[in-house]
Amino acid sequence: MLNNKTILITGGTGSFGNKFASTVLAKFPDIRKLIIYSRDEYKQFLMQNMPEFQPYLKKMRFFVGDVRDKERLEFAFNNVDIVIHAAALKQVPACEYNPFEAVKTNIMGAQNIIEAALKTKISKAVALSTDKACAPVNLYGATKLCSDKLFIAGNAYTGNEQTRFSVVRYGNVAGSRGSVIPFFKKLLNNGVMEFPITNLKMTRFWLKLEQAVEMVLTAIERMHGGELYVRKIPSMNITDLAMAIAPHAKIKEIGIRPGEKIHEQMITKEDARNTLEFRDYYVILPEVGRKNTNNYQTSCIPVAEDFEYSSGSNAWWLTIDEMRKLIREIE
Repeated sequence: MLNNKTILITGGTGSFGNKFASTVLAKFPDIRKLIIYSRDEYKQFLMQNMPEFQPYLKKMRFFVGDVRDKERLEFAFNNVDIVIHAAALKQVPACEYNPFEAVKTNIMGAQNIIEAALKTKISKAVALSTDKACAPVNLYGATKLCSDKLFIAGNAYTGNEQTRFSVVRYGNVAGSRGSVIPFFKKLLNNGVMEFPITNLKMTRFWLKLEQAVEMVLTAIERMHGGELYVRKIPSMNITDLAMAIAPHAKIKEIGIRPGEKIHEQMITKEDARNTLEFRDYYVILPEVGRKNTNNYQTSCIPVAEDFEYSSGSNAWWLTIDEMRKLIREIE
């Protein structure tokens, strides 16, 4: 699928970028080139010196650039086949405090990716989304929803050109930078035995980085343009997560923070009429500009009219022991 292809990933030095790069380089030995595009040259230096990338450095390129800079993107996209857009401002408090910066990176950056992809005739472009983009209550989620809409609408501008745009949406990645798991582990290592929980009823979706990468690869392989892919993943109550890390710790409820939800969603009831269910994931089809979606009908079923995919009403839940096993795996 990716052999003899050139792939570029924005935000390529992040948690997802590192895992995506190591996965595709090992899985597709005949890949032509993998370009890491990011604005932090020091993180690029660290990535170049990671042991897992040493056998593949001849096929890797490192471009310093920002998604806010469309001219730089156009230059970087020359002769690229597939773009994975992972760059974003992701921290909820940082986006609330720096709203203009979040808009410039997450919204205007997405538009720059789309326009550069169209101009350079990229074959496929997949943007990473988040559960916070579904019915958003904070600025981060709102900017990512705009990014999702822009990518899906980008297919309306392709005409007879080859470029296709799709989106992959997923929940919390266990162990990624900014995740609550490293935060709880740090408290435990520092001898703190009272864990702050914003709300005792809070639930979240969880997955491993490997699962996020797999969903992106599935999207690249199967996309026609305009789909929003949602992987089926388990939920967990935040208090059970704390118990998995420190079973003897006390829990202190500190109150919900600005921009937080009790439960996250990835598909709303309003999305249900356009949603198809596959074995391991859902696909939300675009309301306009659909391309070849009849091909889906042999391997999926429409969801119920009142269907929603919420971490609070999910049918799949992680047990405390399963979370402990997951934490051991990511460590």
